Amino acid sequence: MIIRKIEPTVSAKRKRVAAYARVSMDSESMANSLVAQVDYFQKKIENNPDWEFAGIYADNGISGTQTAKRKEFLRMLEDCEAGKIDVILTKSISRFARNTISLLETVRHLKDIGVEVRFERERLNTMEASSELIMTILTSFAQEESRSISENVKWGIRRGFEEGRMNAFTLYGYRAENGSLKVVPEEAAVVRLIYENFLNGCTTSKTEKQLAKMGVKSYRGKHFSKDAIRQILRQEKYTGCATLQKYYIENHITHKKRRNRGELPQYYVAESHEAIIDRSVFDEVQREIKRRRELGIFAAGAVVTNCFTSKIRCEKCGRNYRRYKKVYKNGTEKVKWQCSVKKKHGESFCDSRDITEEELKNACTEVLGSAVFDEEEFRERITNISVTEQNALLFTLSDQSRRVVEWR
Repeated sequence: MIIRKIEPTVSAKRKRVAAYARVSMDSESMANSLVAQVDYFQKKIENNPDWEFAGIYADNGISGTQTAKRKEFLRMLEDCEAGKIDVILTKSISRFARNTISLLETVRHLKDIGVEVRFERERLNTMEASSELIMTILTSFAQEESRSISENVKWGIRRGFEEGRMNAFTLYGYRAENGSLKVVPEEAAVVRLIYENFLNGCTTSKTEKQLAKMGVKSYRGKHFSKDAIRQILRQEKYTGCATLQKYYIENHITHKKRRNRGELPQYYVAESHEAIIDRSVFDEVQREIKRRRELGIFAAGAVVTNCFTSKIRCEKCGRNYRRYKKVYKNGTEKVKWQCSVKKKHGESFCDSRDITEEELKNACTEVLGSAVFDEEEFRERITNISVTEQNALLFTLSDQSRRVVEWR
């Protein structure tokens, strides 16, 4: 028997190699670290004749405990799905993820689609059989380290609150100086103008247009929006006082900001810095905000209203319904009422049902015991209507009695 070895004539296909880099703090020193990581990986990939450069993906100032906010990381995963990458290089497990579940789910999926991840510091390759157990252990340590750092930071901030120290200094009208807020005269004048306009009956829309005409920019040098004006009108710090720990971070994994509704202590610091707005003026503005909220759309006298305006409320989200006209393909029209949250943000925010104006009027005549709908009688006898989740309309009458009308 004669055996002759036949050498391969087709050279092995070069692997398409990419790298992922991340730093968790958005500062100059961290930015330099990110640049160094990117430079290192690019040279490493390009200097290997068996590799084909498939790109560098880098997230700056983003936490590793969440993948949802890491745009470059998600873009890299999309490119893996598209078959553009064979190998991913990264500095360490903690750069890739500090959440054990997230890490394992990601590397398992990448392994299933044939993408290998190499962690340089730990000398791990996800295609090796023993890598998953080691990764689980090491990621648990990284996650615990993240939790420990988070707890230490929280402790420091809360200790500062106990001593009356603020931890946030991004506020129009002020600049941080030696751990305190110092007034910026030009911006303080704009803050006073906003408060004065509001008490003189101006809407935030009018003030927005006025500031745009004056060339006034926001804290970040952008257009001064209605939302920014509303925030200024509600910001207690302009009185020279501060309530600390109004919000808190849920945990080191989700990083969700929650309003403090008694879960943690709050600290009120009087005369913590120089005031821009007198306390009596601030309190008057808060009363006016409440008054306008209760009036709803009627607070703006120039708005054309309907008898149902500001009287129909969504039980799901608590916001008012708004009137709109639906035009169908055959040219017919229907006037409908829809939750303002749903109208503005879509069904993912509120999936309440729309109701036609005709259905509203029919329900009103049933409640009032009338033959036909009468606007004047409706205004006098019906205080408000709640659209419930059970496909029903809950009517509150002026005599405080209530009636429910089922609606399909």
